[in-house]
Amino acid sequence: MSILRLILKYCLQIKETRQEFNNDKERYDESATFRNAVCLCLLQIGELVGNLSDEFKEANSNIHWRSIKKLRNIVAHRYKTIDFNLVWVISMREVPDLAVFCKSFLTEQE
Repeated sequence: MSILRLILKYCLQIKETRQEFNNDKERYDESATFRNAVCLCLLQIGELVGNLSDEFKEANSNIHWRSIKKLRNIVAHRYKTIDFNLVWVISMREVPDLAVFCKSFLTEQE
């Protein structure tokens, strides 16, 4: 499924960005570039999630698809209200889990 490949690509870009900044929360707090890079990838992931079928999302309800889409809407439309601490937590905890899901699902489909 090409949508999951793209979601995985953005998950990995978040990981790479964090690694470039040494996973340093202080650098994240100080760098608009770091924050923006993570937010753009999250926006893209949320956009892609909107292209997944309802059946797929229901069959894989262990992923919080609705929350991913809601975060996309905040990043896209209410940038001034983004909780960057929450984005940091999501990038450290939720995004790696999403990447594992995508890799696993794609491997099963091969």
